[in-house]
Amino acid sequence: MRRSEVKPLDPRLLRQVRAARSYVALTALLGVASAALVVVQAFAVAHALAPVVVAASPGGDGVVDQTAIVRWLVVLAGAAAGRAAVAWAQERYGRRAATRVVADLREQVVAHAVALGPRPPAGTRPAEVATLATRGLTDLEPYLVRFLPQLLLTAVVTPATVLVVLGLDWVSALIAVVTLPLVPFFMWLIGTMTAGTSERRLATVERLGAQVLDLVAGLPTLRAFGREIGPGARVRALGEASRRATMGTLRVAFLSGAVLELLTTLCVAIIAVGVGLRLVHGGIELVPALAVLVLAPEIFGPLKRVGSEFHASTDGLAATARAFGVLDTPAPSPGERPVPRAVGGTLVLDDVTVRAPRRHVDAPARLSARISLGTGEPGGGQVVALRGPSGSGKSTLVLLLLGLLRPDEGRVVLAQAEPADPVDLAEADAAGWWSQVAWVPQRPAIGPGTVHDVVTDGRQVPQESLDAAARTTGLDTVLADLTSGWQTPVGLGGVGLSVGQRQRVALARALVGAADRPVVVLDEPTAHLDARGEQVVLDTVRAWRDAGRTVVVVAHRASLMALADQVVDVEAREVVEV
Repeated sequence: MRRSEVKPLDPRLLRQVRAARSYVALTALLGVASAALVVVQAFAVAHALAPVVVAASPGGDGVVDQTAIVRWLVVLAGAAAGRAAVAWAQERYGRRAATRVVADLREQVVAHAVALGPRPPAGTRPAEVATLATRGLTDLEPYLVRFLPQLLLTAVVTPATVLVVLGLDWVSALIAVVTLPLVPFFMWLIGTMTAGTSERRLATVERLGAQVLDLVAGLPTLRAFGREIGPGARVRALGEASRRATMGTLRVAFLSGAVLELLTTLCVAIIAVGVGLRLVHGGIELVPALAVLVLAPEIFGPLKRVGSEFHASTDGLAATARAFGVLDTPAPSPGERPVPRAVGGTLVLDDVTVRAPRRHVDAPARLSARISLGTGEPGGGQVVALRGPSGSGKSTLVLLLLGLLRPDEGRVVLAQAEPADPVDLAEADAAGWWSQVAWVPQRPAIGPGTVHDVVTDGRQVPQESLDAAARTTGLDTVLADLTSGWQTPVGLGGVGLSVGQRQRVALARALVGAADRPVVVLDEPTAHLDARGEQVVLDTVRAWRDAGRTVVVVAHRASLMALADQVVDVEAREVVEV
C-alpha cells in the first residue's frame, strides 16, 4: 500500500465522501457567522466599557448614559448567545457528519479490499486492512469534530479580524500581520513531528491487530502442538511498542500546546503593550483601543486552537492517508463476459502458474488439467481431488477455480460440451460464475444468530429440506445434543460450537443453499476432524456426487483420495532469479 502525504484537509476526502462535502460547507457558513459575532462582541464590549472608564477617570464628570450601556450589554449578550449556538451547532453536526464520513469511508475501504481479492498487492494485507477499517478510521472522528472546524474558523475569522483591526488601528494590524506567520511555522514543525509519530503508532497497531488475528485463527493448531504460550511474547512486545508510540505522540502534543500557548500570549502582549502606550500618549481613542484589545486574542486564538487540536487529529489523518492508499491501489477490472451453464462442461487449466507472495516460489507451477463437470442428473457427478504437499498451491488453485484470483501465467477456462467459445474465468462475470458454485472453506465463515439462521442464511427453506440436510451431514446428532436444537444461539465465527460442529453446520448450509449449484468446492474439509466427523464429510461428498454435482476437494487423507474419480497433482517450483 502506498504511503500518502498527510494533509490538513485532503481534497480526496471531499471528492469521495459526500457527507464530508456538506459538512465542510456547513462549517464554512458557521465560520462566517462566528467571525461576524466576534466583531459585534468586540464593539459591544468597547462601547459598553468606554463610558464607564471615561466617567471614572480623574477628568470625568461621573455621569454615565445607562440606557446606552444597557443597549450595548444586550447586544453583547446576544453575541455571546450566538457564539454559543454556533459552537453547539458545530459540535452537534460535527459528530453526525463524523459518523457518516467514517461509515462511508469504511464501506469504501472494505469494498475495495474485497475487489483486490484474497491476494492483494504488497502492503495491503487483509489483517492490516481489517484493523484500519475498524480501529484506525475510528480515530477520524476527533479530526472532523474538533480540528476541521477550527481550521475553517481560522481561515475565516483570522483574516476578518485582521481587516477589522486594520480599520481601527493600522499599527496593531501591522504587528498582527508580522507575528502571525510565527504560529503556523511552529505548528508546521510540531505537526511534522506529530504526524511521524502517529504514522508509526498506526503501523504498530496494524501489526498488532494482524498478529492477534493470525494468532486467534491459528490457536487450535498451536494448542494441538502445545505452542499456545510462545506467541504471547511477540504480542506483548507489539503492545509495548504501541504504548511507546502513543506516549511519544502525547509528549509531542503537550509540547505543542505549551509552545503555541506561549507564542500566542507573547504576540497578544505585544499588541496590548503598543495600544496601551499609544493610549496614554493620546495616539488612539479609547473605544478603538478597547475594541483592538478584545479582538487581538481572537486573531491568534483560532490558530492556537488549531495547533492544540492537531495532535488529536493526527491519528485520524494518518488513518485517512492509509485508507486512500488502499483505495488508490488499482483493482483488477471485473469481467463482463457472461458465464454459460457449467453443467456438462469442462474446466480447463492451461499452464497455470501463480507466484507465491513474499516467496520465490511458483505455487502452483505450470499446471495443466481438464476437469469434466457433472451432468446435473442423478449418478452423473464426480469427485475431483487436488493432491500435493503443503505449500504446493492447492488452496491457491481453489481461489483460481472460484474466480477470486487471476493466474500470473496461463488461464482457467470454462468450455461447454456443445460448440461454443470457451470463457476465461478472469474475463467472465464473477457473479454469474459464483451463482453456480458452492464453497466450503477450511475455516467456514459463520455469522452470529441461531443454528437455523446460519444454515438457512436468511432464506425460506422447508423444514423437510433442513431435516434431510441435517441427516446427510450429521448435524442431526449435533442438534440432539444442543439444548435448544435449531434455535441454539451461535456467536460470531461459530463461538459455542466445536470445530467438528462448525464443519457440519457449514456442510448443511452448503447442502441447503446450493441445491441448484452444479459445482461444489471443499478446501480440506476433513482438517481437524476425528474419524466420526471425517465420515460425515465423506457421506456428504457422496450425496453431492450422487445428485449429479462436481465436487472439487483439497484432499490429504486417503479416505478422500479413495473417493475421488479424478486426481489433479499440484506442485510448486522454486524460481531461480538471475
